[in-house]
Amino acid sequence: MKYVLKSLFAAGILSIAAAPAPAQAADIMPLVDAHLHYSHDAWDDLPPKDAIAVLRRAGLKKAFVSSSSDKGTQMLFSAAPDLIVPVLRPYRKRGELGTWFRDPTVIELLESRLKKGGYAGIGEFHIFGEDADGAVFRKVVQLAKKYKVFLHAHSDADAVDRIFKQWPGATVLWAHSGFAEPDAIRPMLAKHKRLWSDLAFRSSHGAGGKADAEWAKLFAEFPDRFMIGTDTYTPERWYFVEEHARWSRAWLQSLPRDLAERIGWKNATALANWALQPKD
Repeated sequence: MKYVLKSLFAAGILSIAAAPAPAQAADIMPLVDAHLHYSHDAWDDLPPKDAIAVLRRAGLKKAFVSSSSDKGTQMLFSAAPDLIVPVLRPYRKRGELGTWFRDPTVIELLESRLKKGGYAGIGEFHIFGEDADGAVFRKVVQLAKKYKVFLHAHSDADAVDRIFKQWPGATVLWAHSGFAEPDAIRPMLAKHKRLWSDLAFRSSHGAGGKADAEWAKLFAEFPDRFMIGTDTYTPERWYFVEEHARWSRAWLQSLPRDLAERIGWKNATALANWALQPKD
């Protein structure tokens, strides 16, 4: 499988290098992808310089990247500090999604990196329901408060509520918008003024590639709270970064221009600028 993936990546990179660059045209909307991973099983098959080439070919202004382990994020940041927004994941490797919040060594891991600076957030992490009130995760929330970074939470609404109960001033990026529907997302955004939502793996488009009517209504109600994301949770997902960018631009075009730009890149840029501003 690894050999097959490596061959496919190589073929994909060659085709990318030979293709024209429509994403660089002046009339093409820039994008910020707020949900990308570059984990240990992607490094050998897709070296940092090739991963950066994919992101640039997609026409991204910025890319929020987290990895298992953090080494992947740092390799990409070293290759393109103008492009990569580092986000610190609490996972050392795959397979820790359901156990990390019971591992007290995670706190030392996170703080040893956060104190060096340069991270916009902690995540993407997986936490659900009452697990968000556990001792380890409470310390994670306190680290976000101490270092003034956002929390990228792959969580249900219950866990998000618990985060804000622990720290009402938290800034949370809700991964996949909680996989909730617009009618369930709406009250969460109304209740929590510093809750943002990424749209990774959300079918926010309807017939004909246009924005779905219910999603469009929600976007108009909360124009500053949504951002796009691809979620390269497996190495194969890197194939879809450019395709996802094209797909996102297509349905965003069905929205008013200002709203489309906010979702496409302005909201994520504002979040990154807030998180990466000089700390007191």
